This record gives sequence, structure tokens and C-alpha cells, in this order.
Amino acid sequence: MVKSLYATSGEEKLKLYSYWRSSCAHRVRIALSLKGIEYEYIPVNLLKGEQSDPEFKKINPMGTVPALVDGDIVISDSFAIIMYLDEKYPEPPLLPRDLHKRAVNYQAASIVFSGIQPHQNLGITRFIEEKVNSEEKTAYVTNAIKKGFTALEKLLVSYAGKHATGDEVYLADLFLAPQINGAINRFQINMMQSDSCCDTIDHHIRGTVPDTCKVLPIIQQPSCVSKRSSRKAARCSCFHQLIL
Repeated sequence: MVKSLYATSGEEKLKLYSYWRSSCAHRVRIALSLKGIEYEYIPVNLLKGEQSDPEFKKINPMGTVPALVDGDIVISDSFAIIMYLDEKYPEPPLLPRDLHKRAVNYQAASIVFSGIQPHQNLGITRFIEEKVNSEEKTAYVTNAIKKGFTALEKLLVSYAGKHATGDEVYLADLFLAPQINGAINRFQINMMQSDSCCDTIDHHIRGTVPDTCKVLPIIQQPSCVSKRSSRKAARCSCFHQLIL
């Protein structure tokens, strides 16, 4: 396990409202783990509709996860949470010092959180399935994922090292890994045979993810382990739980 760099000794722990299958919450859990920050995990089961509970909506009126509570401060957007954590707990940094590489990390994150992930939200996929059919839902999600990874491939091709934008784990990795995980495990997309899976994304799946695993602990997901099979439960940890 990563050593706790920011123990709470006497202070109230951060509270993270999360769901094990949420890629948005996954990013935040990776950031918390990388920085060694102690926090309280509070599961919100999206399939059961717990995000619509009036008590949860007092925390996040949008009814989405993740939501981070730090004393009187409440933040309910994964990007905002990660930036908040990076400024409050600066080590290790999640952004490179080089301005150009920093901008590339912002761009990669933006492609995921605005160009891919919203199209696979539970509300969107359920709406398409109800109004059209499950085949069209799958086609819609698959198209969004492939379009996004094509853009990511072109963006990252000149920057990848051990990780997405060099030899350190940065913001882009936090957004890429959960998205790859979702594409493979949730939507059964064979990323290795995808048209968008060129050298850089292929490298991230084959090399970057395993290399990144070496610096990350297993992230326990209390909301994942229930009546599900042990195999499915095992998919709920971090980078190294990707079924490749």
C-alpha cells in the first residue's frame, strides 16, 4: 500500500461519496491513493437510485458521484476535486511543471470528461435503450468511445513514455485508465482491435497500465463486494484490475 503522506491525526477525514463502477469516481480514488490521503468511503449505489435520495442531493444537487466533503467544503465534480486535492496536497504532483505538457494533460482529461464519458452515463444509456433499443444504445456508446480514443491517440502520440505523457503518473493517466477499464469491462470493446487503438493507446494498455500499477496500491471498493461474483468484484480495484 502507498504510505499515508497526509495522515489526518485528529482532523476529520475527507469523505468521498462514490460508486465502484463510476469512472468519474475512479479518477478521484486514484488521486487520493497516489497522494496517500486517508478518507472515508461512502458508497452511493447508482443502479438502486441512491443518487436521487433527498439527503444525498443536499450534498450534490446534480445527483451524481463523486462528491468530496472536506469539513464545510463540498465539491461535486471529479476534475474540480482532483485539482483541489492537488493544490491542498501537492505531493506527488498530478501535473508536470512544463507548461506544454501540462496543457496536453488538460486536453487529454477534457477529451475523456467531455467527449467520451458523458455519452456512457447511466441516464443517457437508459434513455436511448428505452426510446430506441439496446442495439442502438451499444452503437452510440461504442462510437463515442472510438471517436474519443482516436483523438487521444493523435494527441498523445508524441508524449507517451512509461505513462501517458512521460515517465510520471499525471492527470491524463487518472482519466485514461478508468476509461480504458470501462471500455473493456463494462462495454466489452476490444481496444486492441479498435481502429482508434494505435501505437500510443496500445502502449498505454500493454505497457503504461502495468507500469503504473507498480506505483499504485489496490483500492478497496466496499460498494463493489456484495453478491457479485468474485471475478466481477476483482475488477473494482485500480489500474491493475483491468482485464486485458
